Amino acid sequence: MTWHRRPVAPVNHIGTDASVAGPNQTLSTGTARAVLLVTILVVAANLRPTITALGSVVGLVAADTGMGAAALGLLGAVPLLAFAVVSPIVHVLTRAMGAERAVLVSTLVLIVATVVRSLPGSLANLWTGTVVMGAAIAVGNVVVPELVKRDFPTEVPFVTGLYSTVLGATAAVASGLALPIAEIGGWRLGIGIWVLFSVVAALVWPLRMRGSTARALDVTPSGPPAGRGTRRSVWRSAVAWQVSLIMATQGLTYFTLVTWLPTIEVVSLGVDPVTAGWYSFLYQIVGIAAGLGVTPFMRARSDHRAVGVVISLLLVVAVLGLLLAPDLLVLWLVLAGLSGGSSLVLALALVGERSPSAAHTGRLSGMAQSVGYLLAAAGPWGAGVLFAATGSWTYPLLAVIAVALIQLVLSLLAGRDRLTHQAEPDAASTKA
Repeated sequence: MTWHRRPVAPVNHIGTDASVAGPNQTLSTGTARAVLLVTILVVAANLRPTITALGSVVGLVAADTGMGAAALGLLGAVPLLAFAVVSPIVHVLTRAMGAERAVLVSTLVLIVATVVRSLPGSLANLWTGTVVMGAAIAVGNVVVPELVKRDFPTEVPFVTGLYSTVLGATAAVASGLALPIAEIGGWRLGIGIWVLFSVVAALVWPLRMRGSTARALDVTPSGPPAGRGTRRSVWRSAVAWQVSLIMATQGLTYFTLVTWLPTIEVVSLGVDPVTAGWYSFLYQIVGIAAGLGVTPFMRARSDHRAVGVVISLLLVVAVLGLLLAPDLLVLWLVLAGLSGGSSLVLALALVGERSPSAAHTGRLSGMAQSVGYLLAAAGPWGAGVLFAATGSWTYPLLAVIAVALIQLVLSLLAGRDRLTHQAEPDAASTKA
């Protein structure tokens, strides 16, 4: 059963502009809010580079290790599978130590895993480091939307847009620079140098855990979430499943196109490999801009059906264009990029917007990340299998269109102004 949206009493005062007073408070509200936003963006910056860098140097990895295409494909899918396995249990970690501490610990683990993955010697280092790396990133994937909901309850789409923009930008930078770096210092340096993002995050993140920041905004970042909302299982909510499947459809189409578009351009359209690489970069850059550009259409409203429909139709038109009018390739790549970047923001924003409390956002985020990445991991593999069976890229592209149409239907459902559960008063609200 689902519920219409009702006013929910805030669990803190982060979303207000009230001035802060008191002898023990050393930060203004504006400064404290800036600290919270910057730390979220810094963590976002280290959630993708270690993943996207591998794709750029996969040829060097194969030449050095002798790994075949199947093994390399599995290695690339390991982080997504780790997301799917770890995401549903992240809320247990945050309940035990608090969201802020969970992110800090996972960032430190990510540093160690990235270094281990890049160590010379046995391939066990590469595989073990990749598995642990994926598990550590999963914590950040799940917790950040919860913190956005808690810290910026009235600005969820806007902050989500900033967060996803940083996410995409650092992913694109790593994808573009990993090979040049690897050609100078080897593929291990090409995939390992991005540990610097995690080091910066580990140094900056404790700023939000300082008592002055917490006092300025009346939050308790070092402890378990104060607002737990309803305890009904999120897995029994129809709205939660709709949001999770939107996360799955956007991930499936994005990872499929990011993996195979260069190959399709070279094999089917006669584009030279260097140009195909630049086209892939264009696709990702447009997606980054779209992630931020879509937020004005989502702010100050909770019904996102129109946005979801337009985003899905953009991808349908783009892929149909690739099939029917390939001479306009750049136009179709731009439309596909607009859809891809906007879809991620929509999916992440819905996680917060359809939850009655920050704690519930954490549980919904875990479910959506798990379902989403499990299905997304099947996209590139499924497209390859379909091509191998048919000898044509037409059928994989038609499958992308079908998934985009499914996303359109899901957007009409999840885009409605509904909550996954009816909100229950939090302890802090009751006292107020």
